Amino acid sequence: QVQPVESGGGSVQAGGALRLSCAGSGFTSSTHCVGWFRQAPGKFRKGVARIDTTGDTYYADSVNGRFTISKDNAENTLYLEMNSLEPDDTAMYYCAAATTYGSVWYAGCRFGYWGQGTQVTVSS
Repeated sequence: QVQPVESGGGSVQAGGALRLSCAGSGFTSSTHCVGWFRQAPGKFRKGVARIDTTGDTYYADSVNGRFTISKDNAENTLYLEMNSLEPDDTAMYYCAAATTYGSVWYAGCRFGYWGQGTQVTVSS
């Protein structure tokens, strides 16, 4: 399976917006759960949001109300709409898909298939 590819990262000022995309063959249609994670320098990777096959979504408290996760199964693309960005949102953002033997649990899903990451930098 080809690794999914994230895009849409960049540098913005606080209060700005970005839209991340993650595309890959079968990426969203072949799993029951996909999501976004982020890792800031010197910190552990953390879950940001996830969406399952029913469309149910889950968000970390720190982004709830500012970020929106969505997916297009026909295009096998996952999105993360990020608004009202804050400097604390600065991180490498990774998309991920649930797998049978995934090692990272988040919001009821077991993630084990990862993209290569896209950098988001928010300046104050």
